[in-house]
Amino acid sequence: MENPADSDVYDIFIIGGGVNGCGIARDAAGRGHSVFLAEMGDLAQATSSASTKMFHGGLRYLEYYEFRLVREALHERETLLRAMPHISWPMRFVLPYTKGLRPAWLIRLGLFIYDHLGGRKILPATRTLDLRRDPVGAALKEGFTKAFEYSDCWVQDARLVVLNARDAAERGASINPRTRVLAARRAGDLWEVETEDTTTGTRAVTRARVLVNAAGPWVGKVVQDTIHSPSTEGVRLVRGSHIVVPKIHDDPRACFFQNRDGRIGFVIPFEQDFSLIGTTEAEHDTDPGEAYCTEAEAAYLCDFVSEYTRKPVTQADIVWTYSGVRPLYDDGASSATEATRDYVLSLDTKGPAPLLNIFGGKITTYRRLAEAALAKLSPYLGERENWTAGVPLAGGDFPVDGVADLQARIAATYPFLPEREVLRLLRTYGTEVFAVYGDAATTADLGQDFGGGLFEAEVRWLLDREFAYDAADILWRRTKCGLRMSAAQAADLQDWLEAERG
Repeated sequence: MENPADSDVYDIFIIGGGVNGCGIARDAAGRGHSVFLAEMGDLAQATSSASTKMFHGGLRYLEYYEFRLVREALHERETLLRAMPHISWPMRFVLPYTKGLRPAWLIRLGLFIYDHLGGRKILPATRTLDLRRDPVGAALKEGFTKAFEYSDCWVQDARLVVLNARDAAERGASINPRTRVLAARRAGDLWEVETEDTTTGTRAVTRARVLVNAAGPWVGKVVQDTIHSPSTEGVRLVRGSHIVVPKIHDDPRACFFQNRDGRIGFVIPFEQDFSLIGTTEAEHDTDPGEAYCTEAEAAYLCDFVSEYTRKPVTQADIVWTYSGVRPLYDDGASSATEATRDYVLSLDTKGPAPLLNIFGGKITTYRRLAEAALAKLSPYLGERENWTAGVPLAGGDFPVDGVADLQARIAATYPFLPEREVLRLLRTYGTEVFAVYGDAATTADLGQDFGGGLFEAEVRWLLDREFAYDAADILWRRTKCGLRMSAAQAADLQDWLEAERG
């Protein structure tokens, strides 16, 4: 084990490589702070890759009077869209009116507030649809004749996390996936944090002035079992499961459906050929890493959507499922649906070395959460200006309305690529496509073909630049190529990666 006396002292040690941890690391590194981030698995391995993948204000949160959260999230949609137009893009949502549920006037009022609460500039406003004439109505049952169409944004959630981590590293942060925190203790006015590299078993001790617990659904476990600094605050673990099926309709718009149990669900165009359906909300009482979509949850989602669609969705249609555990701040709400989605930053100053625990939060407000976290820590680290708004992530250095031009450039540079693959690469790497594929003139120049559109050139980029290690990192978080690969192809990729590591 490394002697802590020989270690550098970092300004901030961050536990957790999800969106909040990586967002804080990026922001702090950009302010000139020295940062060490430890993530026990892959970046975005848990909750941050298992969201419904939207930058949204949270229309239904208005029902629970979460106006501050909704306003902040609505402001953030367009700020984030400008910074990452490759991995985030505008999406229109169609909300059919259903008799016997929320009245039309209430929905319209909520959407009016939604349109005007957050300073919307890029995204178009709400409009009313006649489903008997609008093309989206072709996929719905005949009884639905009226709908409301409004704006939110899609985001590639796991790529968001990885690109924040990359930006942080390029600004000097030490980003360490597959590094488990074993113990953290105050030693005078510093923290001593013992870690283990889960790939080699090597242990080390790192010292830092401030400790940030951004462990997501494990935040409470870290407080109790790793830091041994009990808190009266806690999280409510809520499992959200999703299913993916062949696309339900060709319309580029998503659907927002109401259920008679008071819940809502989404059907969202996904990876060109599929529809993403979610989400459930169930209390979760086991290890968050063991979360999966149960058969009952899959059946619930199929039945829910089939109440609206002309063609029923069945469990036989499901091609992929995923489930994540959201660490909602425990505000004592009577149900998971009513629990707040707002974040709470709790500063523990029981000793001379401060500890900041991050409770709750949502992906749309991750950047604002990072700013708030650093404001909390400013008495210990110094006051420095916010800087992340409008600064693009890697590959996002093109205008929001420049997607078509970039798509044309990629197609002209690599004429051997199918149109669908051009779009996938654009939505994954943005302007960095040209660095990933270099001067390739044919598919043979891309190296080994792993299937599903994935070639060796892209895999090497992910290994060298994006902290990838195993096949699952590449197939389900850095990309979604796993949707188009067989189990045998995925196993071949894993074998290749292990051979590369020797």
